[in-house]
Amino acid sequence: MKKILILAPHTDDGEFGCGGTIDRFINEKNEVYYVAFSDCEKSLDVGMPPDTLLKELKNATKTLGIQPENVITKNFEVRCFERDRQRILEEMVYLNKELNPDLVFLPSPNDLHQDHNTIAMEGLRAFKLKSTILGYEVPWNNLTFNTTCFVSLSKENIDQKIRALKCYKSQKNRFYSSEKFIRSLAITRGTQVGVEYAETFEVLRWII
Repeated sequence: MKKILILAPHTDDGEFGCGGTIDRFINEKNEVYYVAFSDCEKSLDVGMPPDTLLKELKNATKTLGIQPENVITKNFEVRCFERDRQRILEEMVYLNKELNPDLVFLPSPNDLHQDHNTIAMEGLRAFKLKSTILGYEVPWNNLTFNTTCFVSLSKENIDQKIRALKCYKSQKNRFYSSEKFIRSLAITRGTQVGVEYAETFEVLRWII
């Protein structure tokens, strides 16, 4: 898996879902691309500059070691992805032709958030022929989640994930942003497979 693509419906989703795994893959000299489909301007508190989350995304992905030229942002309107489904699919088809990724991370198809679910379903359509596809865990949105793949992580990988998420200062009051929760979830997933820390994924497509 030398070329890896992270599909994030919104800024920060990729870090929450697979931030530790991104850090591990970067350290192993893989080529990682990150695509955020919305800058979530409508989700910002009143008075915040409209590019706040874009700046935070740049800082977070830099913290994880992703090359700036490999971070791509789109301007789809938050909570309206279902309306723009066809345009999103066309963007993904283009990304597939340009990048030809070995491995794609995207939200679980069981994610209840309408934007997350759209990225999951269109991502499966766009990348199904040549890429292994893993669905990442966003526990507060998942009614169910199939823990069919685990990535073993070090304390340093989780520390780096937490540092990246702390770059999103505008989101610090969200209950799931706490360091305690992020670290506890990684310990829980690690315990399931006999390691100190891990992230878990749903196997949606596996190509050997």
